Amino acid sequence: MIAAELQALLQQALSPTSLVLRDDSAAHAGHAGARSGAHFSVTVVAECFAGRTPLQRHRMVYEAAAPLLRQGIHALQISALTPAEAARTSPSPDQSIRKA
Repeated sequence: MIAAELQALLQQALSPTSLVLRDDSAAHAGHAGARSGAHFSVTVVAECFAGRTPLQRHRMVYEAAAPLLRQGIHALQISALTPAEAARTSPSPDQSIRKA
């Protein structure tokens, strides 16, 4: 399964503290690219991203996923954060959605 392979590649290369992988392929059924591979969204939280630009972080993820990008994955949406950035972007319990 491509998702399991992608997860293993990212785990091995980036040693993430958090890795969330979502298969978005069903949402893209019917367009030309859907025939050539799966669509994924990934949120990777890893210390190795510290001091790196967003472009450098994305390149690190693409490099790790390279074997599957050649065959099996058509699209990969990436969110690459350090643990500190992830902690700042996580909603705290008192920031719940309130109805007006």
